Order: sequence, then C-alpha cells, then structure tokens
Amino acid sequence: MSLVDVTDLTVEFGPLRAVAGLSFRLERGAALALVGESGSGKSTVANALLGLHRDTGARVGGSVQAAGTDVQRASDAELRRLRGGKAAMVFQDPLSSLDPYYAIGDQIAEVYRVHARVSRRAARARAVEVLDRVGIPDARRRARSRPHEFSGGMRQRALIAMALACAPDLLIADEPTTALDVTVQAQILDLLHTLRAETGMGLLLVTHDVGVAAESVDEVLVMRHGEAVEHGPVGTVLGTPAQEYTRELLAAVPRVDEERGDPARPDAALADVDVARVDVARAGAVRGEAADAEAPDGAAPGAVGSGAGVPGAVVPGGVSGPGTPGVGSSGLGPSGGGSGVAAEVVLEAAGLSRVFGRGKRALLAVDDVSLTVRRGETLGVVGESGSGKTTLGRMLVGLLPPTAGEIRYAGRPHTGVDPAVQMVFQDPVASLNPRRSVGESIADPLRARGRDEEHIRGRVRDLLERVGLEGAHYDRYPHEFSGGQRQRVGIARALAAEPRVIVCDEPVSALDVTTQAQVVALLGELQRELGLALVFVAHDLAVVRRVSDRVAVMRQGRVVESGPADEVYDSPQDPYTKQLLAAVPALDPETAARRRAARREPATA
Repeated sequence: MSLVDVTDLTVEFGPLRAVAGLSFRLERGAALALVGESGSGKSTVANALLGLHRDTGARVGGSVQAAGTDVQRASDAELRRLRGGKAAMVFQDPLSSLDPYYAIGDQIAEVYRVHARVSRRAARARAVEVLDRVGIPDARRRARSRPHEFSGGMRQRALIAMALACAPDLLIADEPTTALDVTVQAQILDLLHTLRAETGMGLLLVTHDVGVAAESVDEVLVMRHGEAVEHGPVGTVLGTPAQEYTRELLAAVPRVDEERGDPARPDAALADVDVARVDVARAGAVRGEAADAEAPDGAAPGAVGSGAGVPGAVVPGGVSGPGTPGVGSSGLGPSGGGSGVAAEVVLEAAGLSRVFGRGKRALLAVDDVSLTVRRGETLGVVGESGSGKTTLGRMLVGLLPPTAGEIRYAGRPHTGVDPAVQMVFQDPVASLNPRRSVGESIADPLRARGRDEEHIRGRVRDLLERVGLEGAHYDRYPHEFSGGQRQRVGIARALAAEPRVIVCDEPVSALDVTTQAQVVALLGELQRELGLALVFVAHDLAVVRRVSDRVAVMRQGRVVESGPADEVYDSPQDPYTKQLLAAVPALDPETAARRRAARREPATA
C-alpha cells in the first residue's frame, strides 16, 4: 500500500474551492514536491493529509490515506496518533510553531512523551539525540535554549528535530526554506535528503521555489487553482515540461547563471505569459537600462568597498592603491550606453560602521563600508543572514545612525531620515498598520508635507493605480490583500515622498516566482520612468543578478567583493562569493546532486 494515496480530494471554504479533484500517490521512501503559485492550494493539500481542516468549517471531500490512516473516517484519537507519530509536519515559520516561553528540548520531549509514553528523562535524552542528528552544535546545552536564542536556520532544524522525534513514516515540509539565505537553505535541503536516505521516510515538500524542488525530490506535481497541471519525474517536468503553465512558471524563475541579454534565456516563452499575471519580460529594466549614461574612467558607478578610497580598498575591478584611478566603463552602468557622461551621484556612504551593545557584548554589525549610487542604477547587496545587509540599508535610509562614517545625499552630508531616500521593507504585513486602511498609510508622507486632504486622496489613488492596484482600494485594510499586493502598497507608500533613492530590503523573499517577477518588473518600470536609484538588499543571488547593475557581497559586516554584476557572478574572486554561488539551487536535478555531493566533501574529508 502507498504511504500516501489521495483520490479526488476537494476542499472548499465557503464559496471558494481551494482544491478541486486532486489525486496523487507517494510511495514509501519517495519524495514528491507540490509546486505552484501562492493560492494554488499546495498548503491546503498538506493540511488535509493530517486532517487539520477538521472542525474549521471547511468542506473536505474525496479520499485521503496517509501512513495507513483513513484521514476522512479517522476518529479524533486516531488523528492524534497520526499527527507527530506516523506523520509529522514542518511548518514555514518556526517562530509561530515554537512556544517562546519553553526550552526547545522541552518542547521536543513533550511531543515524544505524548506518543511514546516514556519517562521524562528518556524524553529529554531523545530530544538531545534528534537535535544532534539535525546538526545543532552542543545539542545537550542548546536543548535548554529558547527559540529566540536560535538563528532562523537553527529554529528550522529544531522543527525538523521535533518532527523526527517519533521516527515518522511521512514528513510533510511546508515551505521549509522560505526566507532563509542560500547557504542555510542548502544545509536544510541536504539535511532532508540525508534523513530520507537514512530513515526511509517519505517526503512531501510544499514549495513555490522550483529550484528547491529540483534539489530535493523524485517527482513534481505542479498545481494551479487547486488542480494538477502536470505530474511526473522531476527531471522530466523541469527539463521538458509538457504544459504551457509549467513552462511559464519555469520562465519566471530567475537564473543565477544568466547574463543580461543572455540568448539562452527563453524570452520567447516569456513573451506569451499573461501580462496581468506576470510581466517578467520587463524585469530587466530594473537595472536601469534606459537611465543615464555610464560613468567614465575614474567615476565607477556603484563603487563599493570596505574603506574605499584608502590604499588596499576593495573597489569594482580590483584593489586600489595610491594614485590608482577608478574603474573604467564596463558597459553595465546605469545605461550601458556609453555616452561618456556620468550619471548624477544621489547617495554616498563613506566608512560606515555600526556597533550594537557595549563592552564585551559589543557587536560590530557593519564594518567600514563605503558605497556610491548614481541616478537610475541598481546596486545589489547580497550575503547571508547576519552579514549586515539590513543594518546597512537602515543606515542609508536614516533609520539607524551610524557609529562611524558619513552619509551624503546629493553631495550634502546628512543625518536622520530624508524624504529623498525611502525604504521598501521585507515584510509588508509587519510594516503596515493593520488598523489603518492602506490609503491612510500611503498618505502619511503627503500629510507630513502639509498637503490638503483633497490633493492627498487624489494623489494616493494615483499611486495605487501606478503600482497596479485600484484607486478604490484606498479604504481597504492590509489583510484584504495578497502578499504581492501588500508589497505593491509598500512601494506606493515609498513613492509618496517622491524619493530619488529607494532601498529595497528583501522585497520579494517570501513571494512565489511569478509574483516576485511582477514586483521586480514594477520596480524596473518605476525606475525607468522616474530615474530612481535602487539599493536592492537580498539573499537571493539569482534575483539580485537579474536586477542589478553592480553587486556588493557582504560577510560579517564587510564587503568582501564588489563590481559589475556579471563579472562578480561569472568570475568570483573571493572564496565566500564562490561558496554562496555554489549553494544556489539548480533547476537540473543532476547538477543539484553534484553540488550536494561537493558540499559534503569538506565535512567528510
């Protein structure tokens, strides 16, 4: 009998049919990925496998067999034995899945005691054992830590350890790597692969990231509007997709190995994509291809470095010394045009540093970073979590004062917040007031400038329409919008102050690939029309390459490498940059397997 057998599954929430007649099987020891855009029904299917829709008002039809349990007919007691015992789930957000008041080890031990009926001492020992198994260092000591004392990757490992505590036959992972940086993501995917190989458990992976699916599973089921679009071996579905929607989905995926104007890029396929749903074809414009001309020799746009301007400083193209001129035109500046006229410098930072805490507990988050951003260009900033990217972005906007160094807007030294530099935050839910309409949130910068209410309301409606929403959405609240729409609201709010620079802090990290492409295309269009400069902070190296003229790679607060985007990606010089690029998920399963083997080599040497 199959480990999972789903036949004609339907799930309805009131008038909304979230899943419509879905059928699939998962054999023991196999791995299947449910892939699709947000709202395709992926997570609804995963919840149905554990009977999580029971008593929620949802109407569930069809047959669901999971780990030997008929979920539809099972009693509450049978479902409790299934959940955590025979089948376990790893949720997307570990912070909302873990109790903040209890130690990690105690929470894992509690799950084990519920199902195994063992002593407290045995349960604690099992908690330490599984924490050690998922790679938590010094597991016996860290088992006493609370969730806030773990990093994002460690919290996700703790959730996986909790799922493994009872040695389940089935592991359901719902977006387990969303918002994790590429190296931590690679570690989690490698861990899931190893655990499956060693324990023989089945894996159902729910993800909007096609690259994550290629790294982790044997088969892929592509979903859209609650239905199966395509289902087959991962190599076949991703390599030679039979359905147009699958091809569109793959075409929207940013590739870390594609250059601007790469002839290998499937532009013909992109041209057929529904523009209202995803305008990927225009996404390259976010690099500022239509803005001012590139800088001449000695005025490299986007020059970035740690201690730039002093002997040995890192600058695009090499190391500067006394009397060394700046980097010449690369053809990848704000316009790539080569008129020989440098675009106006709108943002400069010189020797920025930021320290949190004092004394022995002091943390140097940003260490002597310098940068220049010109009108119409995009500077990408990449690095792992904790590298200092967000801290740098917040200093550029004025939300954090630097401990040392200076920020200049349009050549003038400046401190504090300036309307000319705005920010689009990573989480639009957290950055929008849930008790105020989106129109009121967008109107705040306009009211601060003393505009009358009639002008403000008209301007807000114009901004909403400018970012692809409707003026009538003024009175709606954030919870009434999708994730991509909320991010559009955040962009409209940033535009309200008529900025010259927008700092984007992980603006697409939690969005599916088509929604991600829409937001990227919107930023490109706005940049082209308004001459905006963008600082694009992200951990997704593929997205950064797609949008950036120049790239700065940060590690432990310092810029370790910088330069024109294609040069940094095609010929990385720093070992850390090479490590980041090697961790990016590959769409080819064979390439993914080779990279996984290469990542294991240092650990086994």
